[in-house]
Amino acid sequence: MKLPAPLGLAGHTWYPPDRDLTADAVREGRVDAKTARELGYEGLLLSADTAPPDMAVRAARPLLERIGCPADALGTLFHASIHYQGHDIWSAPHYIARELGTGAQPVGLLQQCNGGATGIELAATALLADPECGPGLVTTADRFQPPVWDRWLGDFGMAVGDAATAVVVHRGEYPADLLLHATGTVSVPELEEMHRGNDAFNTAPLEHSPVIDVRRTKRAFIRRHGIDRFYKAAHQGVRRAVAESLAHAGLEPDDPRLRWAVLPRLGKKAMEEAYIPPLVQVTPAELLDLGTPTGHLGAGDLNASLTQLAREERLAAGEFALILNSGGGFTFSSFIVGRP
Repeated sequence: MKLPAPLGLAGHTWYPPDRDLTADAVREGRVDAKTARELGYEGLLLSADTAPPDMAVRAARPLLERIGCPADALGTLFHASIHYQGHDIWSAPHYIARELGTGAQPVGLLQQCNGGATGIELAATALLADPECGPGLVTTADRFQPPVWDRWLGDFGMAVGDAATAVVVHRGEYPADLLLHATGTVSVPELEEMHRGNDAFNTAPLEHSPVIDVRRTKRAFIRRHGIDRFYKAAHQGVRRAVAESLAHAGLEPDDPRLRWAVLPRLGKKAMEEAYIPPLVQVTPAELLDLGTPTGHLGAGDLNASLTQLAREERLAAGEFALILNSGGGFTFSSFIVGRP
């Protein structure tokens, strides 16, 4: 997305107080030592008592208060998640809107791990399309409770932590932690089969397996197509998304102002095989991994990294960061942000 002018971003991430330390998980036999090394996480965040929609409210409410944005001034509300939100046939975004006291249109997003990034792009699109549209609020929240989801062994290349994020996208009428200069998003739908495998369509959840087992469907994909099929498509998707975002921002790949290339919060081995090789082919910017203490945060990786970049003051005036993200299906996104 090429923006006529940068948009303001303000964010807040709600982290639960508890963590499942990797050392404890290995000692107790919940993950083997080899897998733990390949993941590279220190531990995973745990939300034992707070449901995902309430997690989202806990992220959004202090953010709106901090920047002085009344809830009734919001024009859109996008909520993204990848896992169960607590009720069947029910709208978590409308609950979040009710709890915040906003009349903004609530929209739920199911874009897998790229949901938070998609929400920001949609909020930006609404601002560009309608001059009367108020700021957009984007929330994400996921909680990965056993036994339905084994947070350590439910998937290859990642382990999942619980967290919620909130990002307000605006035209500059409120304080901004960062400025959004451009985005690049590329869809690679030939990879949707990785999360479907050889299974027929179900009539109800969990008919194929009593637990969520992404490893099973990925094994089926690899048996049919080989792992190189995924690597080739993923590398192309990353390169295209990054190149598109840099071009839209008016930056050369080796621009010295491009300070960081922020990685998704996936496991160490997965990033070394699928994400880092194409990324370093496109830009020499310094790599930054912010996921080691948290684990993969479902739909909220990119949004949490936005907040952390600003909070830790990792960008000086005039510097930029590229934030890379992806989601099953597959979609690859690259955001270019800078300091206000």
